Amino acid sequence: MNSHFSYLFLHYSLIISMVLLSSAIIITFLRLLKGPNLPDRVIAFDAISMMIICVISIFSVVEQQPLYLDIIIALALISFLGTIAFAQFIEWQLGQKNNSK
Repeated sequence: MNSHFSYLFLHYSLIISMVLLSSAIIITFLRLLKGPNLPDRVIAFDAISMMIICVISIFSVVEQQPLYLDIIIALALISFLGTIAFAQFIEWQLGQKNNSK
């Protein structure tokens, strides 16, 4: 009986977390499209990538496949490097604006 309860609890918890993450991804995607400026879009892009990492980790638990964890690590590294590149671009862009004044 206790095993059945824990299975149901895990099952419903995973479903609820997938629904909440999906709605958060949609809302953040709207922020990515709306803007209003580049730093807001970069933060939204980083948040979406982190939420996708969470979705993949939940999928890894559901499918009981540890191989997806390697994909999560690679995606987190690429996301981190992309955020750093965007931050350097924004800093360079602000430096260009200050030099032109």
